[in-house]
Amino acid sequence: MKRILVCDPIDEKAVARLRELGYDVVVKTGMDEDELVRTVPGFHCMIVRSATKVTARVIEAMDEMKIVLRGGVGIDNIDSAAAKAKGVKVRNTPGASSRAVAELTVGLMFALARHITKADASMQAGKWEKKKFKGTELAGKTLGLIGSGRIGGEVARMARALGMEVIAYDPYITAFEHGELVSSLDEVLTRADYVSLHVPLTDETRHMLSAEQFAKMKPTAYVVNCARGGVVDEAAFAKAVREGTVAGGAFDVYEQEPPADTPLAGLDSVIMTPHVGASTAEAQARIGGELVDIITEELPL
Repeated sequence: MKRILVCDPIDEKAVARLRELGYDVVVKTGMDEDELVRTVPGFHCMIVRSATKVTARVIEAMDEMKIVLRGGVGIDNIDSAAAKAKGVKVRNTPGASSRAVAELTVGLMFALARHITKADASMQAGKWEKKKFKGTELAGKTLGLIGSGRIGGEVARMARALGMEVIAYDPYITAFEHGELVSSLDEVLTRADYVSLHVPLTDETRHMLSAEQFAKMKPTAYVVNCARGGVVDEAAFAKAVREGTVAGGAFDVYEQEPPADTPLAGLDSVIMTPHVGASTAEAQARIGGELVDIITEELPL
C-alpha cells in the first residue's frame, strides 16, 4: 500500500478521497525538522502547504519517498536541489489558488484606498469620524505589477475592469496581454500608485524592494505583498512609511511567519493579514482536487 504523509492541513474531502482510493493517509501537522526526520521514512508521498519546511536534512531521511507535493503556489519551502539529488520529484498546484490570492490583493487595495479597516475600528469603538476617512478611488490609478504570472494576470484583469492602468515588469516574459510591459523595475516604481508583488522568493528576489527602491516611489504610493515574505525588506519599508517616503501598504506574507516583533506592526497606514491569500473554501477544494489528481498520476496503486 502506498503511504501518504500530510504535514499541513488540506481539504478534508481530498484526504477522504485518497483513502477511498486505497491510499494509507497519515495526517500529522505541526512537526518541526527533528520530528519530520523521524517520521518521513516509510512514506511514498509527502504533502505540505507553506508552514512545513522540507529541508535537505528531511530529504536525506527519506527512504521510500517518490514525490513531495506543495499544495499552492511556489516551492520555496522545499529544498528542490536536495530532492532532485535524492531522486524525489517535487510538484505543486500553481493554478488552484490564483483567483483567491488575486481577489485578496485587490481587496487590500480597496481597503487602503478607502481606509476600510481603520473606519471599521473607529465605528467598533463607538465613534463617528466621517470626515476623517476621506479616501481615493482605484479608477484612474496606475497599478504596477512586479511579476506577471497566473496571479499577476488575474490581478491585472480585475484592475483593468475597475478602470486602472496596469503596467508590469517581468524580465522572463516578452509580452503581457493584460497591460503595458515595461523594461525596468524603476519604471514601475516611479509610475505606479499601487505596487503589487507576484514573484517567488529566490536569491534574486530577496529584498528586491528595499530603501533604494522605496526612494524612487511616489510619496502617495502603496505596496501590496501577497507573494512571499522576504521579497520586501520590512525594516526598510517601515522606515519609509514613518518618514513619508511611501504612503503605506498591505501585507499577507512576512519575512518570519508567524511574524515576531515585525516592524510593520503598529503602523497606522499598513494593513496586515495572516497569510490567508489562498484561504477560501473554493481554493482549498481546488487545491485538494489537484493534489488527488497528481497523486493518482504519479503514484498509482
